[in-house]
Amino acid sequence: MPNLASSGTKILLYADDTSIIVTSSNLENFETKIDNIFGDIYNWFKVNQLTLNYNKINYLPLNTKNSWDCELKPTYQGNCIKSSSNTKFLGLIIDDSLSWKAHIDQMTSKLNTACFVIHTIQAIMFLETLRMVYFAYIHSIIRYGIIFWGNLRFLKYKKKVIRIITSSRPRDSCTELFKNLEILPLYSQYIYSISIYVVKNKHLFYTNNQIHSIHTKFKTNLYPPTANLTKNQKGVYYSAIKIFNNLLHEIKDLANDILPFWNALQRFLLTNSFYNSKEYFN
Repeated sequence: MPNLASSGTKILLYADDTSIIVTSSNLENFETKIDNIFGDIYNWFKVNQLTLNYNKINYLPLNTKNSWDCELKPTYQGNCIKSSSNTKFLGLIIDDSLSWKAHIDQMTSKLNTACFVIHTIQAIMFLETLRMVYFAYIHSIIRYGIIFWGNLRFLKYKKKVIRIITSSRPRDSCTELFKNLEILPLYSQYIYSISIYVVKNKHLFYTNNQIHSIHTKFKTNLYPPTANLTKNQKGVYYSAIKIFNNLLHEIKDLANDILPFWNALQRFLLTNSFYNSKEYFN
């Protein structure tokens, strides 16, 4: 099926989920591409003795604030494709502006429940057991997809849980508590996850010496592409380059060996416990 995709169209398959990405800067051309790809998919289904279920198909328009403003209603052979402002894909709720607000709202509800659970059992559990419960109920929720939605709004939940686990007062500093429990603050977890993403996907990035032949001390740093839109600058690719380039040289030098890199990065982040980008980049 992915071979059906033409220029400006991409078909992505993961398990039983199928996504079709159609891009165009021209509205008329955009509608034509949608009609063409639906025609190709309909024929593919027919040849393979399958039937499209139009009730399970959602159309999600992804726009920036400067994009055209229109209500496009895709149809094929009289079947209307339902438009949606957000959709759930592999556990992440993606909205039409890529703001991640819907996903964060869902996470907030889950984290409130998890905080209540830990608060309830705190009096009857040992510290090490509470730490295990934290990683099962809080860490697993926050870590998943953090490179996309990375948001300091959830730092308060980590602090709240850390204080509950250690029986600390509401206004006690959590800096040393994070270090003692060997738990990363939210921004440190973001640095960790996005750095691991870079190392595991090195084929997606270029170094400065691959782009130009000027020999400087930054020649092995990742090359940052031009990004005029704020949305691009806050995206995974651009942020990953910026964060990875700011790591210590002795950590970046281990990037070709994932296990030593993982260990060195974790020690560095546990030692420093960065709360925000200002602390990290300074």
